[in-house]
Amino acid sequence: MLQAAAASRPPSSLSSRVAIVLCLVGSAGCRPAIDPSLALLDGNLAEELTVGPGDKFDIRVFGEPDFTGTYRVDSDGTILYPFIGTIKVEGMRPNQLAREMTELLGAKYLRHPQVSVLIQEQVSKKITVIGQVTRPGTFPYTTNMNVVEAITLAGGFTPIASRDKTKITRSQNGQKMTIEVAAGSMGEGRAANIPVRPGDIISVPERIF
Repeated sequence: MLQAAAASRPPSSLSSRVAIVLCLVGSAGCRPAIDPSLALLDGNLAEELTVGPGDKFDIRVFGEPDFTGTYRVDSDGTILYPFIGTIKVEGMRPNQLAREMTELLGAKYLRHPQVSVLIQEQVSKKITVIGQVTRPGTFPYTTNMNVVEAITLAGGFTPIASRDKTKITRSQNGQKMTIEVAAGSMGEGRAANIPVRPGDIISVPERIF
């Protein structure tokens, strides 16, 4: 898991390794290194992402099956929840939604409810795959999506793809950054896979013969 990988490194070591592989797009002489083990170092992404229309998640209330279920966010950003009715959830992170449900259930229905929210699908979030893939385009992001899965959604590599020169471009803290990854080796099991996150652009260049 990404969270476990990040937690296993001391903060000082983590920062120094990030500096090796991340660079500002367009910086002179910037050549991203290939290091799949870094996994883009995003921490607990599932807890960072907010829900939006079309997303699906579980609301689990410990010991209370009547209040536990799976919900998909309507186009107006709401869900219809038993007993309570319509609840606006768009823009909430899972932990925020869990706190909201704890307060709502505790106020009228349950004593000391224990609520957790688990994201199943996030179709409101997108990733883009371009370059030497069979079907370039924009695709829905799914929980724990990785580079190989994203390229598979785009139909896989073309015969002239430079597979191990694949790049991921990401907007982070107001800046665009890139990392070069050995996507071909990942697909063959010779390199560790790398998680992607919503908004990422995966670019597969043409091989130089």
